[in-house]
Amino acid sequence: MEFRYAIGIDEVGRGPLAGPLCVGACLARVPLSFRRSKTFLATRDSKQLTAQKREEWFSRIAQAAEAGDCRWSTVFVSEQVIDKKGLSYALRKAIKTVLKKLGASPECSDVFLDGGIKAPPSFKSQRTIIRGDESVPLIASASIMAKVRRDRYMIRLGKRYPQYGFEKHKGYGTQGHYEALRTHGISKVHRRSFLTKFQAPNTK
Repeated sequence: MEFRYAIGIDEVGRGPLAGPLCVGACLARVPLSFRRSKTFLATRDSKQLTAQKREEWFSRIAQAAEAGDCRWSTVFVSEQVIDKKGLSYALRKAIKTVLKKLGASPECSDVFLDGGIKAPPSFKSQRTIIRGDESVPLIASASIMAKVRRDRYMIRLGKRYPQYGFEKHKGYGTQGHYEALRTHGISKVHRRSFLTKFQAPNTK
């Protein structure tokens, strides 16, 4: 007998000026057991949580995975690929890869995606839900895992490129980030296709 699985998928980092895109996915067998329900039904969209709360939820979901209650994965697509191939390509590539990493069978999976993103056509049972990260716990779980993983990555970049303050704004276009760009130019981890008006002479 084959089991059926529900998969939530969300992306983080579509709009930043620097750093990678990250797609997260969380898979659980359906119907959810009571123990699984306690973990996932209380999950909230990562944007509604503080950084500390996201870390707490990250640990909780990771522990649930260790207990066999779910599987989760994240995939990064670099700023170089985004510049060369475009954001739509990067999203499709990341979603395809994260589903492969989860070992998800198209025939046995119901995929729920946030916003305007879609799974590969082989996943016949898929549904894109506007603000799904606010209403579908598995999408919210995926958003938390992706957000925490990307934030940690940007904090590490902040140590390599302290002049830009990546650890603070995570690559998004804040006033401080634009000021740093005007002072220091575009670095190797910036998305040049997002910064056509900042063609600085030096690459850091």
